[in-house]
Amino acid sequence: MSTQERSSSPPAGCGARLRHAREAQGLRLEDVASRLKMPLRVVQALENDDWERAGAAVFVRGQLRSYAKLLGIRIDDAIEMAGVQRVEPSEIVSHVHTPPLQRLFEQVARRAVYVVMTAVIVVPVWMMATRGPLSLPQDNAARLDAPAGRQASKTTQENQRPAAPERAPVVASLASLPAQSASALSLRMNGDSWVEIVAPDGRTIEQGLVASGSQRHYGNGEVARMVIGNATAVEVLQAGQPVDLEPFRRANVARFTVSSDGSLAPE
Repeated sequence: MSTQERSSSPPAGCGARLRHAREAQGLRLEDVASRLKMPLRVVQALENDDWERAGAAVFVRGQLRSYAKLLGIRIDDAIEMAGVQRVEPSEIVSHVHTPPLQRLFEQVARRAVYVVMTAVIVVPVWMMATRGPLSLPQDNAARLDAPAGRQASKTTQENQRPAAPERAPVVASLASLPAQSASALSLRMNGDSWVEIVAPDGRTIEQGLVASGSQRHYGNGEVARMVIGNATAVEVLQAGQPVDLEPFRRANVARFTVSSDGSLAPE
């Protein structure tokens, strides 16, 4: 081999090869450091085969390969010849020894916990599925225009007080009744309506759904307050004369009080 051929062949060391390729491509150390995102001192250490200055052994191989890839050369053989330390994964050795009986006990205990948790979740669901949903009685008054607050109050009162015998509705004709006094009140139901009639002492005279065609009559001083749900379907008479419910009605619910002299006022 001639002297010219020996001078043109690249050096054998990793750093020398990298330096020769960099200079051949007209790159500066700063250019390489910028492209590889490496500190300038690390690039210089790689070209000088100064592995300790380049960093930890776990990084040196990767840095050399990244540098070679940037320059488009292969230096794997030079890396092996240079003696760059290869980092091997640490061998994990178990120092804990569990007796077979203990392992068996732990497995059985874990399975028992799973069984108990499954039973706690599944059994209530199965019982609910087999018994079916609880059916609650539906209150017919809920279909009318009665306010939700009064409906809830009625349910609470019925739950707290003992059940009283159901009062039979009084259905009568005005012709068959004696003449009412000047302030007596009468109700004619032209449609189903929810009503609440309260006495002066706070006692509920009647509360619930009244069917269409029914009539109610109350004497002087018997009623203190009235709430009529389906107000457009109810005719209120005072001493036989129709009463205009428009001043007492809101959202088709009429509310008014009855004074001792029989006069009506909005509630």
